Amino acid sequence: MNTKLETATFGGGCFWCTEAIFQEIKGVETITSGYSGGTVPGKPTYKEICSGLTGHAEVVQITFDTSCISFAEILVIFMTMHDPTTLNKQGGDIGTQYRSVIFYHNKKQQKTAKEVLKQVKAAYEDVIVTELSPLTIFYEAEKEHQTYYKNNSTKSYCSFVISPKLTKLRQLHANKLK
Repeated sequence: MNTKLETATFGGGCFWCTEAIFQEIKGVETITSGYSGGTVPGKPTYKEICSGLTGHAEVVQITFDTSCISFAEILVIFMTMHDPTTLNKQGGDIGTQYRSVIFYHNKKQQKTAKEVLKQVKAAYEDVIVTELSPLTIFYEAEKEHQTYYKNNSTKSYCSFVISPKLTKLRQLHANKLK
């Protein structure tokens, strides 16, 4: 099998939700929760990010096998699994750290992201506010934030917020599941 890995970085609110979604997608090899897009120098902590003062977004960085799934397909899943029309807000999570954002790694990803944003626009009544920015630095989140849903699926946040997203994923993207 000819494996060609590519990396994508994006945020759609709480990284625990986004991570849980992409753990179920065929072709996704690794997922790391982290932070990107901030203006404060040095590696931020979760507590600093939650303050909303660093400018960082909660993101996931994934590597995926392009022979199984394309960057465009990854983005369509991403765009349909959160609300890209709410500025700095996903459900009860409010602040710039929860913004909808795609951090592209190269010009090809930038072009693809612009095309996907244009394609999915028709599916939403409101204007899409997803930020499209070049990736500068990605900081890996603390260990307790990695594989969060799998390690904490019985906690109330997981039951009330993440589990319904996984149900929606299985309905909308059944053909992309592992």
